[in-house]
Formats: sequence, structure tokens, C-alpha cells
Amino acid sequence: MAVPVSATPSGAVSPAKAWISAFRPRTLPLSLASIFTGGFLAAAHGQFRGSVFAIAVLTTILLQILSNLANDYGDSQNGADSIHREGPQRAVQAGHITPAQMKRGMLLFGALSLASGIALLWVALGLAAMWITISFFLLGLAAIWAAVNYTAGAKPYGYAGLGDISVFLFFGLVGVCGTYYLQTQTLPLLVLLPAAALGCFATAVLNVNNIRDIRSDKLAGKITIPVRLGPVAARRYHWLLLGVGFLCAIVYVALNYYSPWQWLFVLSAPLLVRNGLLVWQRQESMQLDPLLKQMAMSTLAFTLLFVIGQVVGS
Repeated sequence: MAVPVSATPSGAVSPAKAWISAFRPRTLPLSLASIFTGGFLAAAHGQFRGSVFAIAVLTTILLQILSNLANDYGDSQNGADSIHREGPQRAVQAGHITPAQMKRGMLLFGALSLASGIALLWVALGLAAMWITISFFLLGLAAIWAAVNYTAGAKPYGYAGLGDISVFLFFGLVGVCGTYYLQTQTLPLLVLLPAAALGCFATAVLNVNNIRDIRSDKLAGKITIPVRLGPVAARRYHWLLLGVGFLCAIVYVALNYYSPWQWLFVLSAPLLVRNGLLVWQRQESMQLDPLLKQMAMSTLAFTLLFVIGQVVGS
């Protein structure tokens, strides 16, 4: 039985607060950025289905929470969440949630993600071509697998430096293109450009996290891209992600131009430049921690300005 909040000892964390913290609500806006981009790009082209968009949002939230719980569990079991880690303590590491409880939470959110994904396919595609439905179902299973096996599982791919590829694919290409297709049942090649932009910016958020944790990740055998590159080259890589992401948005508008409003996203450039400069300048791990949130919020600002510009301009 859960301990009532009023009965929680002074200084302890209540079960409800522990689970909410483990969900990491601050990561949700970033995970939703690709859904908003795909959904409102479809709206800019005259096609928007509210029910499809709403279930896509729910599915993404569930997958992100599953990923966060798996990351908490996996890093605690594989040694990345140790006394050497510079970021905030995780729930299992701090003892607020036991590993067994976290595994049950992962199973619950895995099942909820699967159920929500199936509902999304039914509402969006109905009795459409079977191969399309099967393809999206397999993509959903891949998303669940990727959420769990980033740091958990027998061979977590995040420990081999493949997290950047996964984030680029699922937070960028799959999120934007998949949402756009479920809204419209079409997929113009140009949509790959804003999808790549979101993928680059989401990967930049992960890169800040991994630059911060270079020391503890190296000790734990977690060979991320910054561990492979070293701190200086990892910061150059960060600038590359920011530059390529912004360039993709510019090329998209240039090739699909119909209104000056489409350039509204340019207003987010100072936020991205500021993040790049601060990541380059700050060398201490704890100084980098606030830049995670700043990069995530910069991505959200870019997303909102981009989609508003496309919809208003249309």
C-alpha cells in the first residue's frame, strides 16, 4: 500500500512525487515538437484531423514516459547513475523507487503505448491498405523497443553511441513524417526537411546532456558521441547540429515559398546561437545542466514559430 502524502517522513519523497519526477515532465514538450510540426504542416496544406492529432499526442507522451522510466532503470543498473554523475539524481539511484517497481512501471507504460498506438492507427487509417497499417504497427513496435533499449536491456544501444541516431530518427523523421502521413495519407519529400530540422535540434539536446556527463559516462563504459569525440570536438558537433537543423528549415521555405509569414521561425535564431555559444564557453559539467532546458525550450520556440508561420501564411 502506498504511504499517504501526509504520512511521508520529513525530508522524504512521497511515492506520487517520486513517480512524477521519474516521468520527467520537462522532456515532454521536446518529444511533442515533432508531432506539432507534422500535424500543423498538414493543416497548412488544408488537412487536419483533430482526433488523429490528439491520439498522436497521447501516444507520444506515453512513449516518452516509457523511455524516461527505462533510462532511469537502465542507467542505475549499468552504472551510469553513480556518485560521479553530474546531473540531478534519478529515482532508482536515489532509492525513491525500487528497480522492481520501475520495471513494473515500464511494463505498464509499454502496454499503454501499444494500446494507444493501435487506437491511433485505427482512427487514422481505418481499413486502409493492409501493408500500410502493418508498416506503421511495426514502426510503433520499433519505437517501443527503442524507448526501452536505449539504456536498458542486455545490450543498450545508448552505451554504444547510437543514441544520437535514434533521437534523430524518432524525434525527427518518424515523428514529423509519420504524423503528417496519418493526417493526409500522403508524404511529399519536402516534409523530410522540417523533419530533419527537428531531428537535429532534439539530438542537440541529447548532445548537451552527453557533454555534461562525459566523465561519468566514460567511467561507466557508456561510449556516447561526446565520449568518442572528446569535449572540444563534441562542441563543434553541437554547432553542426544547430546549423544543419536551421538550414533545413530555410531550404524548406525557399522551395515551398508562398508567404513572408513562413520566415517567422527566423526569430528563434538568437536562442539557438546563444545555446551554441554557452555550450562552447561553459566547461564545468554543472554549468551545462541549465543549457539542457534552454536547448529544449529553444527547440519548442522554433517549432511554434515555424508551424505558426506555415499555417498563417497559408
